[in-house]
Amino acid sequence: MKERIERVLREKPGLKGREIAKKIGEERTLVNSFLHKNTERFSQNNNYCWFLKSPSELRVEFEQDQWMDCNSFEKALASGESPLDIECSSVIFVVPEKCNILLDAAARFLALCNQLSSAGRAVTIDFNDCKSTLGYFDRIGFINHLNESVTVLPQRPSVSRALTYKGNSPAVVEFGGVDPEKENKELINQLTNRFVQQSDSKYEAAASTVFGELIGNISEHSKSPLQGFAALQKYGGKRKHIQTVVSDSGLGIVETLRPSLSEHYPTLHNMQSSDDFELKLVTAVLTKGEISRFGSGRGLGFKSSREQTIKFDARLSVRQRNLSIAIEYVSGQIQDIEPHVNLPTIQGTHLCFDFFVD
Repeated sequence: MKERIERVLREKPGLKGREIAKKIGEERTLVNSFLHKNTERFSQNNNYCWFLKSPSELRVEFEQDQWMDCNSFEKALASGESPLDIECSSVIFVVPEKCNILLDAAARFLALCNQLSSAGRAVTIDFNDCKSTLGYFDRIGFINHLNESVTVLPQRPSVSRALTYKGNSPAVVEFGGVDPEKENKELINQLTNRFVQQSDSKYEAAASTVFGELIGNISEHSKSPLQGFAALQKYGGKRKHIQTVVSDSGLGIVETLRPSLSEHYPTLHNMQSSDDFELKLVTAVLTKGEISRFGSGRGLGFKSSREQTIKFDARLSVRQRNLSIAIEYVSGQIQDIEPHVNLPTIQGTHLCFDFFVD
């Protein structure tokens, strides 16, 4: 019952006991009794409305003994308060024993930590029980791009393995910063060359297009003081694939497009009152393409990338402020669309491409 009540009050604070009971499908007396017995977590005002209490310290613990992808990362975040949305002074992330974090989750994690630090929160990442993941994060450049004010336990590496061994791994391109004032050609070339080395020359045009377009998109649309970044890693297993992430902490797709909708896309503009408007807009951008803030039909930095995703039957996932959507193509057609809404807040646009290769 506790988690269900928390979820309701997180989405709509200030409800009375009977309203909460109706939303979660429980008896009013049971809900009221539970609320009054758990006043360390819930508070009631003079109008008998209930609220979640904001902790001074928020602790987020990932699951142990697993490979953590973006879905399990989001699940861990959603198990408590949204770190960016509550008034707390510090946030502690605990990486437990045998918690191996995949690149797509690492990118979202890095962006969130930097956003929290930029918002004035004291952020700590505790690797005491999983030093192997700290070593991995050091090697792929996560630590290099982590705000210096973030505390790393047991200690932040004094010498960066990402800088020492940069380019030495045939399966990795370490996190590289995206400078909005430059063309970032070196990073684009690194990603493209490594991708081709780990796949086939037939992917060269696709890789160059995707990396060039999406990294250029950060420079054009981000409008954030926080640096964007990109990285690549090849994974084995039953279905070998190359995973590439491109992230920024900027406005995001919805806020970038919103001012132009009334003039250029009246149908989308008229949908803004619907509860799922943001999801519909992001889905339209990713599946239909040619939606631009200028109304020119050239697309919001996704047109060519989308075409290459379709051509090579890749999987594309996009994480926005409070939602994500993953689209997988098979034989040039959409095989599956996996939406997630009401996610904890992470600012910006966080893309992950999975190209499946032999």
